[in-house]
Amino acid sequence: MGLRILITDKVHTLLIDGLRAEGCEVVYDTAVENAQLKNIIAEYDGIIINSKIQMHKEMIDVGGNLRFIGRLGSGLEIIDVPYAKRKKIKVINSPEGNRNAVAEHEMGMLLALMNHLTRADSEVRSGIWHREKNRGLELMGRTVGIIGMGNTGCAFAEKLSSWRLNVLSYDKYRERYPAALRFVRKVSLEEVIRQSDIISLHLPLTPETYHLVDEKFLYQCRDGVIISNTSRGQIVDTVALVDALESGKVYGACLDVFENEKPESFTSSEKSLYDRLYRMDNVVLSPHIAGWTAESLYRIAEVMLNKIRKQVLTKM
Repeated sequence: MGLRILITDKVHTLLIDGLRAEGCEVVYDTAVENAQLKNIIAEYDGIIINSKIQMHKEMIDVGGNLRFIGRLGSGLEIIDVPYAKRKKIKVINSPEGNRNAVAEHEMGMLLALMNHLTRADSEVRSGIWHREKNRGLELMGRTVGIIGMGNTGCAFAEKLSSWRLNVLSYDKYRERYPAALRFVRKVSLEEVIRQSDIISLHLPLTPETYHLVDEKFLYQCRDGVIISNTSRGQIVDTVALVDALESGKVYGACLDVFENEKPESFTSSEKSLYDRLYRMDNVVLSPHIAGWTAESLYRIAEVMLNKIRKQVLTKM
């Protein structure tokens, strides 16, 4: 008999159909929340989640029959990976599935910011015709610093290959890059901070990366730097960034992720902080959708299915 697998978040039917074709019993229930999951997880051999479900030690212990935990997308901060490994539970993610989507989204955000597209669009719709006010900046000739050269960092670098930019990078844990990225220069974190006109963040959230971009970090940057974050909101100290945007130290920001992504839960101080951010026209904001395309929905399912087949089903 095949594995019994619970999928708690929206996926392409390719994954569901593919697992069933392998003889697995698949329960697809996107209404499942953490509180409810505690009562049913023991019934499953595998679980496939996205960001709402937290697979920490307590949940893993309740799921005594788990053979694997699948993460749709990349971020593993919602899973206690070391503990899962100690329990001999395979942890599988699928960053290959949405890396191109993230890279394309970030390029769009940067072009929109540097050419004032969101403001210009709003003005034209209101009958306002300001050309000089909306004079833009070009990417060509600038220095882009990429911090984190994993799947999305490399995909973003690939997008820059023909834009005639100086591309710097820093990755503490990666020694070699793909051959297609020969044009990317590997330097120290300090060099990325001090030399870049645009800093692009592609990092997992860990104790090491939490508030990496803080007041000290921004102080060391070039005046007029652009900060782009499509990775995890907590990597950037929002207070420090908003202060730097208001002072002009930071020219602008592209933010797809935020420290608090649930506006309904804002404290009074958070509401005040985000109101300051939302009023700025030198930022481009989106609701954590950089990897959220029709194509990535399919690719993530395809990657997850192939990894489960190879890493779990063939080992049975």
